[in-house]
Amino acid sequence: MTTGTAGQRAHSEKKVMSIYVIDDHPLMRDAIVMVLRRLRPAENIVELERLDKLASAVKQHGAPGLFCLDLKLPDVTGVSGVIAVKQIYPDVPVAVYSASPAADMEEACIEAGADTYIEKSASSAELTAALRGLLMADTEAEEPVAAANSKLSKRQTQLIAMLDQGMSNRDIATELDISEHTVKVHLWRLFRRLGVKSRTQALHHARTNGLLSSNP
Repeated sequence: MTTGTAGQRAHSEKKVMSIYVIDDHPLMRDAIVMVLRRLRPAENIVELERLDKLASAVKQHGAPGLFCLDLKLPDVTGVSGVIAVKQIYPDVPVAVYSASPAADMEEACIEAGADTYIEKSASSAELTAALRGLLMADTEAEEPVAAANSKLSKRQTQLIAMLDQGMSNRDIATELDISEHTVKVHLWRLFRRLGVKSRTQALHHARTNGLLSSNP
């Protein structure tokens, strides 16, 4: 089932992506879709109840630009769903939401490739902020850096410099005028890009590979 329309898709100046919301609970799925409609009214939103329906849905509705994935589905449970999605679509952001507290599952989901973790108990405002942060991080214009590591974006190079200054997530959010959640998304992507799991490892990698410059 898709909740986007041909008219909406044709109206956007940029390439419209398909957002896949995969959840077998209609109420939660509807809540996610409602937020996404407000944030991205022109996007094509595809609703699925099972992960094994994804391949045929992509053939019908087009390549994904974002996944919103329930951690417990009829055909997969736990991080296996995240792993399955990232194996096929390694560059597509994944928002995971679950009834499990973040303290229990967030780290495992991020290590499996998820970009953000949302508790189902989150308020509408918290859900909106989390999805907005992920969408902003995904679509923000980030020009590649033609320096030591051409794979890094300008924003990622900027983040490394801020980490080197010892800035907290809150400090970075204030400096860049973005939410702390968006900062987390940027950092998770930076860590994945560098193949590290912490600020300390990121800074060690940056210093070892000459990624810290006098021009942040």
